[in-house]
Amino acid sequence: MTPPSADAFVVTGARVTTTPGTVAPGDLHVVGERLAAEPARPGTAAVAADGAYAVPLLVDSAVVQLPPTRRDGYDLVPGNPATFAVVRRPVTEAQVRRMLVVDPRDLLAVWVAGHLEAWDGGPTRPSGQDVADPAVHATWVGTWHDPHRGLQQHLRPDGRYSETRGGRADAYTGRYWVHADRITYLDDSGFWAFGQLVDGVLHHAGFVMTRR
Repeated sequence: MTPPSADAFVVTGARVTTTPGTVAPGDLHVVGERLAAEPARPGTAAVAADGAYAVPLLVDSAVVQLPPTRRDGYDLVPGNPATFAVVRRPVTEAQVRRMLVVDPRDLLAVWVAGHLEAWDGGPTRPSGQDVADPAVHATWVGTWHDPHRGLQQHLRPDGRYSETRGGRADAYTGRYWVHADRITYLDDSGFWAFGQLVDGVLHHAGFVMTRR
């Protein structure tokens, strides 16, 4: 299977988590950066995801920082950003809300605002490419700290990260990619994970980090 190259495509056959806890079979139409109610045009490219699960990328700690009027912006419904993962295994509501961790063998794809971040378990571009842009570098690169949980996450300019947990250096290491307000991690130990930057605060798997 090859990834769609156009800016309009449809993910077919997946069980779609429209909101956490609400799952039903359906198709996801993507036009540019957003989900759409219908195909952009006849013959739109299709991604077959029969039996897979399409889930929004969110972290509860980030969602609660937003005003109530913006909290439904994560739902997989027309008009919202096309930011979601397609996973070849069931995904629970708790995993969607708190900590989505995916084995590369189980990951079909990840899109962030319609931008393909991962495909068939692998990244779509070299790590470090994103943060070569000076503005992106200024936003992301550095040490992020959650003092309440003893975490320091070091995002390096070469697209590598390492974590110091409870004083133990390099507790986790791997590569990362950024697009818009999202970060996608591929850990060296063999899993994908996700985070979001909201008002200068980085949210990931229950960690709430500010940059030093």
